[in-house]
Amino acid sequence: MTTAAELTALHERLTHRAAEEGLLDVAYRTLDSPVGTLLVAATERGVVRVAFDVENHDTVLQTLATRISPRVLRAPARLDPVVRGLDAFFAGTSRVVDVDLDLRLAAGFRRDVLTHLQRIPYGETRSYAAVAAETASPKAVRAVGSACARNPLPLVIPCHRVVRSDGTPGRYAGGEVAKQLLLELETQNY
Repeated sequence: MTTAAELTALHERLTHRAAEEGLLDVAYRTLDSPVGTLLVAATERGVVRVAFDVENHDTVLQTLATRISPRVLRAPARLDPVVRGLDAFFAGTSRVVDVDLDLRLAAGFRRDVLTHLQRIPYGETRSYAAVAAETASPKAVRAVGSACARNPLPLVIPCHRVVRSDGTPGRYAGGEVAKQLLLELETQNY
């Protein structure tokens, strides 16, 4: 009979060997946060996905396996920099999660919007309409909303800083409570 410690050691050897032989395409881990359990995943290029509980982590992993590579493995060490960045962000000691990004899950206008979102300063918000105008597509307000909703890297790319024109938070992939918490966190530490 195999013990839990033996299984853990076996998994660590498998992860280490897969990484050594270049067979680990997507590493992932989970972490507890003020907005619930997060799944973070990274390729050799950088962090590729941050997902909330409500997104169903099994579904997210399946999507990563389909869209990037089936060689997906829980390998926490690769995610240490992003976890440290997220911890500092939630603690209010850092205003950005400064890690390498792999944006292959976004293309076209969505990717343009994500690039723009990284320029919204900590503690500030923009309306969906303002982001559309600033990305030279003033009529693309709904497309901006869609890009925010489908942001593969929430928190790292701060789509929570985009709000409705009336100033109310609006919807969020992690839920409206999570968005409100993030906006309040930034206001308190601004």
